[in-house]
Amino acid sequence: MKRLLFLLALVSTVAAAEYSVDISDFVFDPVTLTIMEGDTVTWTNLDQVPHTATADDATWDSGTLNHGESWSHTFDASGTWDYHCTFHPMMTGTVVVEPQSGAENGSWGEIKGLFN
Repeated sequence: MKRLLFLLALVSTVAAAEYSVDISDFVFDPVTLTIMEGDTVTWTNLDQVPHTATADDATWDSGTLNHGESWSHTFDASGTWDYHCTFHPMMTGTVVVEPQSGAENGSWGEIKGLFN
């Protein structure tokens, strides 16, 4: 029974989370967001003018987001991504993606091996 409870706790820590960034008053809110690998961030434009969420290294780009539109991106690798609005370069933000650690990074075979 203890092994089953441990496995359930382990699985629950691996579940991906979803985060939101509002675009309002020409600001990304929050400006800096720290998440884990596999998590998803959704940007929503609350302003009356179009905006984008575009990675400085061009690895991802929301395209134009008009008022009320949203766009999501899942971050599968750890690292720091600075981004900006292509229409308003003074609008900047950062997503910090931390790696999964310990047993959470193990393969299913490695996790099963804990119970043999």
